[in-house]
Amino acid sequence: MKKIWKRVPLGPLQTNCYLYAKENGECLIFDPGEEAQKLIGIIRDKGWKPAAILLTHAHFDHIGAVDAVRETFDIPVYLHKKEADWLSNPALNGSQYFQMGPIQAKEADELITEEGMMEIGGFTFEILHTPGHSPGSISFYDRDERIVFSGDALFRGSIGRTDLPGGSHEQLLSSIKTKLMKLPSDTLCLSGHGPETILEDEMNHNPFLQ
Repeated sequence: MKKIWKRVPLGPLQTNCYLYAKENGECLIFDPGEEAQKLIGIIRDKGWKPAAILLTHAHFDHIGAVDAVRETFDIPVYLHKKEADWLSNPALNGSQYFQMGPIQAKEADELITEEGMMEIGGFTFEILHTPGHSPGSISFYDRDERIVFSGDALFRGSIGRTDLPGGSHEQLLSSIKTKLMKLPSDTLCLSGHGPETILEDEMNHNPFLQ
C-alpha cells in the first residue's frame, strides 16, 4: 500500500513535523514540535487516523505539541530509552537554555530499547540508533518506500548541532557514516529542519561528510 508524507514546519524554529499516511487513512506523526491546534486541524482536514507519535529525539523544539496531540487522538508516544527523562526535564530537553520558557511533556508510553525491525500502528520500520545530536536520537527507515526520517542527525548540506547536553560531533559523524550512509543511496532523507534530500547527494556534496 503506497504511503504519502507531508512536512509541516512548526514553531519558532520551524521544526519539521511529518505526517506519514497510508491510502486507507492510517497515519503516524513524527516530532510534533509546536502549534498543536494547527497540526490537529491538518490531520482532521485530511481525514487521517493517527496511530502513534514517533519522536526522533526529545529536544524541546520536537516535543512542544506532544501532549495535546496525544490526548486529542488518544495515541501512544514512542521515544528511545536513553531520553526517557527528557520530556519532563527542561534542562535535558534544552528548553531552559532558550528564551521560550520551559517546555515539558508527560513521559513516553513506549520506550524503544534496541535497533531492528519494529511494527508501529500497522507501519513497519527499521529502527537505527543514530546518536551524536543527542544520546537517544533514532532514525526510522521504511525499507519498502526507501524513506528515512532522520531527525536532526543529517540535513541537506549539513548535520545536527552537537553543543547541547549529551551531544558529540564524533559520535554524530560515526552515526551518519555507519548507519544512514549504509542505506540505499537513493533513499529519501526527511530531516528535522529544512528540505528533504537524497542520501547519495549528501555522500557526494555534504561538506561535513567529505
